[in-house]
Amino acid sequence: MATRRQPDSAGKPASRHILSKSTFIRGMQCPKSLYLYKHSYKLRDPLSAAQAAIFRRGTNVGVLARELFPGGVDASPPTPFQFARSIEQTSRLVAEGAPVIYEAAFLFEGVLAAMDVLVRDETAPAGIPRYRAFEVKSSTGISETYLLDAALQYWVMTGAGVEIADLSIVHIDSSYVRRGALDLHALFRTVSVLDGALERHQLVGRRVTELKAVVAAEAVPEIDIGPHCHDPYPCDFIGTCWRGVPSYSVFDIARLSTEKKFELYRRGIVDVGAVPDDYPLSDKQRLQVDAERSGNGRIDREAIRSFLGSIAYPLYFLDFESFQPAVPIYEGTRPYQQIPFQYSLHRIDSPPDAGHVDEEPAHLEFLAEAGPDPRRPFLDSLLADVGDEGSVLVYNQSFENGRLTELAERMPDHAEAVECVQARIVDLMAPFRGQSYYTPEMRGSYSIKAVLPALAPDLSYSRLSIQDGTSASIAYEGLFKEPDARRRALVRRRLLDYCRLDTLAMVRVLASLERAVE
Repeated sequence: MATRRQPDSAGKPASRHILSKSTFIRGMQCPKSLYLYKHSYKLRDPLSAAQAAIFRRGTNVGVLARELFPGGVDASPPTPFQFARSIEQTSRLVAEGAPVIYEAAFLFEGVLAAMDVLVRDETAPAGIPRYRAFEVKSSTGISETYLLDAALQYWVMTGAGVEIADLSIVHIDSSYVRRGALDLHALFRTVSVLDGALERHQLVGRRVTELKAVVAAEAVPEIDIGPHCHDPYPCDFIGTCWRGVPSYSVFDIARLSTEKKFELYRRGIVDVGAVPDDYPLSDKQRLQVDAERSGNGRIDREAIRSFLGSIAYPLYFLDFESFQPAVPIYEGTRPYQQIPFQYSLHRIDSPPDAGHVDEEPAHLEFLAEAGPDPRRPFLDSLLADVGDEGSVLVYNQSFENGRLTELAERMPDHAEAVECVQARIVDLMAPFRGQSYYTPEMRGSYSIKAVLPALAPDLSYSRLSIQDGTSASIAYEGLFKEPDARRRALVRRRLLDYCRLDTLAMVRVLASLERAVE
C-alpha cells in the first residue's frame, strides 16, 4: 500500500509536524521540557562537547550500518527544516517499491518519524510494497526508551499507510572483537522489536494526544524538578528549572540515593549544612554535612602516616588518558574499549628530608600520533620511563591497572614487566576516599578535580582549554580527521598541558599530605 499523507484544511498534503520522535521522547520524560523546547527554545542549556560527541557518534554509526543494506536511496532532508521534501520523496519511493531507503520520513496526525533504513520485503505479494524497518543505535543494548522510540515510529509508519513486515533495532554487539577487516555483520546485532511496538501501540496513541495538548497549552506545565530531570537523559533545561537550587546542595551529598536527595528537597532542605542531625546518613555523609556546617574538616594523622609509610622513593606520579571508539579501530579491540594514547609522568628521586624540597620534579610524557595503533609505542615508552624501582603513584588505580592488564594481554612479551609496574602502584586517592584527609572545600568528592583546589588552590584546570578526561578523549579522536597541521599541533599542545597538570597536581597533593603530619 502506498504512503498516504494527512491533508490539511486546504486539501493539500500536510508537511509541518507538531511532534517528532525526539520531542515525543522528550515529552514522555517531562511535559514541561517539551513545552519549553517548543516555546522557549533559547532557554536550553548550551550543548556540551561530550554531548555533541555522542550525537556525532550516533550519526556516524548510523551511516556505517547502512552498509548492511547496500544500494539504498537517501531520503534525508537538505536541512532539518525541510522535512516536507523528505516526506514527499519517501512517499514516492515507497509507492514505487524502492528496494532500500535510508532516512525514510513519514508524517501522521502531525507526528514526524524518520526511519534509519527501510528494506522491501521480497515475500510480499506482487504490487504490495511491504517493508522491514531498521532503527540503528550506537549503544550496546536495547532500553525501554528505545522500545518506546520504535513503537512511535511504527505508529507513524503504519498510520501513514505503510505496511511493515518487521521492525528491528540494530545495535552494537559489545562481544565483538576485531580480527582483520571490520566485520559489520558481527559488529552489529539485529533484534526484532515488533512485538514490543504492538504492545505499546495504544499507549503511543494516547500519549501523542496528551503531548499535543501540552504543546498547544497557553502556559508552561507546573512540574517541579525530580528524578525525571536525568532519566532517561539529562534534560537540557536544567539551568532553567534548577536555578533555585544552589551550586552546592543536598544533591551533592556523596552516595546519597536519589530518593533521599529529593526527599530532603521536598522537605525544603536544600543546603548541605541544613540537613538535620537525626537524618539517617552514613558516617562519610555525616562528615560532609558536619564539615559544611562547622567549616572544619578532618585530618587523621595516623592513617596518613601509615599511607606515607607505604611508598618508596624514587616516586613516579603517573596518569593515563584514553579514548573509546564505538567501532573498533585496532586489531584485537572491542567496541568502546579504552585505548590509552597518552601519559604524563613526574618523578621525584629523594624524600623531602634529604634536602630536595624545592627541587622541580623531573617530567616525562608520551602522546601518540593519531591514527596508528598507539598501544605498543605507549607501553614501550612507559616501561622505559617508569624505571624498575620505587612507587608508582596514580589517582584511582583501577583505571591505570585495568589499562595495564589489557596492554599485557595484548603484548605478552611485556607481561612480566607490566606486572612489575603494577606491583609498585600506590593509589594516592586512598587517604581521600577513606576521608583520612577531608576539608569542606572538597564538597564530598575525592576526585583530583575536587581535592586539588582544596589543597593547592594556585593550580587550576580552569586556565586550560582541555579540563577533563572526556574532553581529552574527544580532542584526541578529533585529530584523526584534522587536516590542518597547525591545528593538530595546537590540540596536541593542549593535550600535553592537561595531562601534565594531572600529575603535577598529584605531586602537590602528596606534598600536602606530608605537611599534614609534620
